Amino acid sequence: MITLHDRLPQSLFHAHEIRQIEKNAAALAQAPDLMARAGLAVAESARAWLGNGSAILVLAGPGNNGGDALIAARHLKQWWYKIDVVFTGQADKLPPDAAKAYSVWLDSGGTLLEDLPENGRWDLVIDGLFGIGLDRDLDDRHYALVKRVNSLKLPLLAVDIPSGLDSETGQPFRAVIKASHTLTFLGLKPGLLTAYGPDYCGEIHLDLLGIGATSLPAAKGRLLAQQEVASCMKPRPMNSHKGLLGSVGVLGGAESMCGAAFLAGRAALKLGAGRVYLGLLADNAPAMDTGQPEIMLRTPAHLFDLLDQLSCLVVGPGLGQSDAAYALMEQALSTDLPLVLDADALNLIATHPELGQQLKARKAQSILTPHPAEAARLMGCGSHDIQQDRLGAALVLAGRYNSMVVLKGAGTICALPDENWWINPTGNPGLSSAGMGDVLAGMIGAFIAQRVNPRQATLLGVYLHGAAADEQVRNGIGPVGLTASEVIDAARALINQWVYSP
Repeated sequence: MITLHDRLPQSLFHAHEIRQIEKNAAALAQAPDLMARAGLAVAESARAWLGNGSAILVLAGPGNNGGDALIAARHLKQWWYKIDVVFTGQADKLPPDAAKAYSVWLDSGGTLLEDLPENGRWDLVIDGLFGIGLDRDLDDRHYALVKRVNSLKLPLLAVDIPSGLDSETGQPFRAVIKASHTLTFLGLKPGLLTAYGPDYCGEIHLDLLGIGATSLPAAKGRLLAQQEVASCMKPRPMNSHKGLLGSVGVLGGAESMCGAAFLAGRAALKLGAGRVYLGLLADNAPAMDTGQPEIMLRTPAHLFDLLDQLSCLVVGPGLGQSDAAYALMEQALSTDLPLVLDADALNLIATHPELGQQLKARKAQSILTPHPAEAARLMGCGSHDIQQDRLGAALVLAGRYNSMVVLKGAGTICALPDENWWINPTGNPGLSSAGMGDVLAGMIGAFIAQRVNPRQATLLGVYLHGAAADEQVRNGIGPVGLTASEVIDAARALINQWVYSP
């Protein structure tokens, strides 16, 4: 679970967009000295967390991030905190604003250290080494400093972003400051929220530095939030019936893999679909799901006979990659139904380019839900390459297949062909177990069946899936040993709570 302090604005910005916001603010005289405001915000945050008389270690780097830290150090010194500043830049090479902060620090009686004192004792570390402009590995000096600071195991406040973390991708540059709090400025950045970002940022705080949220530009990226995603679900009329709530078809369950289809079907049923049909490929498929007898089992041929009764198809859980599975994929892609494609449906598309072309040409909405390895197969690369730029990969896949893409993982990314994208803040390591993807696919199918727009159904399913896992952990179930079946029941409880007791 990504820990966000208070209710943050939902826009997500790339580094170049943040730079443009800074330029626009200066041009309009909205915030003539953003660095002064940032430094004061850091100092006030540190003071809020510490008692009087505390000792603080401030790390000031060679750029504007270091300038923010030096201003914070000056304020904290004036407030009678004991301050040690380790400065790693060169005074004659500092950017103008940072050079000013450097001079003011020295003029106020501040001193500078080149390295950590051997026997230093502090209550908090402020990390102002590098900001969002870092695009390279740390040099040996900064690498050693970051490793040593992390070994202190002290509360640590990162300025804008933990030093050594890529603000675009959430990938580490050789070593990363491990923060307990990150105070970021002007807007949230994707690297804080996906890949390794959640492991290093701690609790994320945002300060707009006096710039009103309405003055920020429109952003392609958004952070998913409960109020936004759940707004599509309304209390049901008393005169409800199962036909009003739609029907989900699940196509999968080849030999020895029926469990995946059962999980998707159970998720669709318990998240509100009026009827759920499973089309199972296995010759020895059971006649019924004894754990959930409300689900209707069919052969794939019989499932396709019901197309005019279905609201959407979930294809892939336990499907396999046989010739029969390939033929069924062709048939599914030729329908006019919204499709949720997961697991082996994605693997078939990756190995058969003609299926990919058929998918791209579809008029109805298609939703792809790959994990990084499946995304790598679709892109013809390694999963490591996907993880190096999760957002970029999701956007490429969305455009390539004319589909909405859900790239699962820490900070799941949802992307559209029009280059709009979202990051999901819910979820925890308990989701790293078998069947979780099948459950997510079934949940999305359930919401589509209930006449929710497929895009909104996907965003709701992704957010709720992670929130259900978080709720289980809060209740002492997981993250170790959390099961997909337990997530289904928690998701059902949460959606009812959100809709009926908001």
